[in-house]
Amino acid sequence: MKAGAPSARRPRAARRLGPEQRRAQILHAAVAYFAEVGFAGSTRDLARRAGVTQALLYRYFASKAELAEAVFEHVYLGRLDPAWLAQLRDRAVPVGKRLTRFYRQYTSAIFTYEWMRIFMWAGLAGDALNRRYLGHVGDRLLAPIAEEIAAERSLRPTPEDLWNLHGGIVYIGIRRFIYHLPTPEDPGPAIDAAVARFLAGLAPAGLIRDKAARRETVAG
Repeated sequence: MKAGAPSARRPRAARRLGPEQRRAQILHAAVAYFAEVGFAGSTRDLARRAGVTQALLYRYFASKAELAEAVFEHVYLGRLDPAWLAQLRDRAVPVGKRLTRFYRQYTSAIFTYEWMRIFMWAGLAGDALNRRYLGHVGDRLLAPIAEEIAAERSLRPTPEDLWNLHGGIVYIGIRRFIYHLPTPEDPGPAIDAAVARFLAGLAPAGLIRDKAARRETVAG
């Protein structure tokens, strides 16, 4: 062999992965792929991106629907912390503080490219997974929030009230990851302000009048 000539080397064999590692590899590739193109993307293209054959992909996920279910579990249900509900139920803490703490934690978990993109793609497609997640949020989070507000303030917000609060906060992430618009680097202060406005708007009309009358008395 001439000096300086490149030596002939066999390409290094790809490292073999165990079943759990291979499944995780495919799942992570599916999350990134579906975030980019939506659930209409083909498993053939997904397999190519994951660096596996389509046949191998179907060894770990029997159908595209099963793979979509795994993505749903990983991206959505897997990010819901069971401790949040216990914290929302802690009546030793004022309900306003409980709400701001919860929404700061919730947005920290969901404000990612993958979560926002897959959520929007699924919504546009009318996917049942999207509706299941929203049902989960309504039943497991918003309904208990309504109960806690009612216990502290003797008035119960409507589901529409709560979805308006929830949607307004989530919209910060939509602006960032879907529309690519400027958003606060730290959404915490915006969340605190949204919760404060929400709770102030729930105050009974009689209480608002009493406060206004007291201010007028002091001013006079």
